[in-house]
Amino acid sequence: MVTLIGEVADDEKLSGELELRASDAERQRVADDLREARVAGRLTLEEFSERLDLVYASRTRAELGPITRDLPAEAAAESGRRATRWSIAVLGGSSRRGRWRIEGKLRAVALLGGCELDLGKAEITGPEASITCISFLGGISIVVPDGVEVEVSGFSLLGGRDVDLGGERRRPGTPLIRIRGFAILGGLEVRSPERRLPN
Repeated sequence: MVTLIGEVADDEKLSGELELRASDAERQRVADDLREARVAGRLTLEEFSERLDLVYASRTRAELGPITRDLPAEAAAESGRRATRWSIAVLGGSSRRGRWRIEGKLRAVALLGGCELDLGKAEITGPEASITCISFLGGISIVVPDGVEVEVSGFSLLGGRDVDLGGERRRPGTPLIRIRGFAILGGLEVRSPERRLPN
């Protein structure tokens, strides 16, 4: 096998560049790319948070590269998934889990039923989302990933409101979730994902 001197030099140059330490500016550029991908609906909140942790923990350029490898170089059009505007449960249940999309405002109504909204893999476009919850003789449960800031307001009349979020600080680039809850003889629960204990 014949190896050209130019090829060896290119390989050594590439290897040397990958082993170079990453600067704060380079980490910030990758974090900005991730933020754009989240806003465009390419990453869920959970995926965004995981990758952002990797960005700030990376020491070299080689560690930064794979974090955005599966994302387009340019921010392109938004996901083709239609945004969810309503979640309604009347004498039954309604559940949103997995990949789904929130754009701006979402309304959840539970009338003699229950709604469950899991935001862990939801694609949230924009810097914030507003969720209005109305519960009458029913319940609404919202699961919010760690590191996402949540504001909860509203009132309960002969009902309850339980907010149990982890103590983790807001991660840069995550959206603000504003939840307005109105419960009459019903309830609203806002919580972090359940953590599994190691075996």
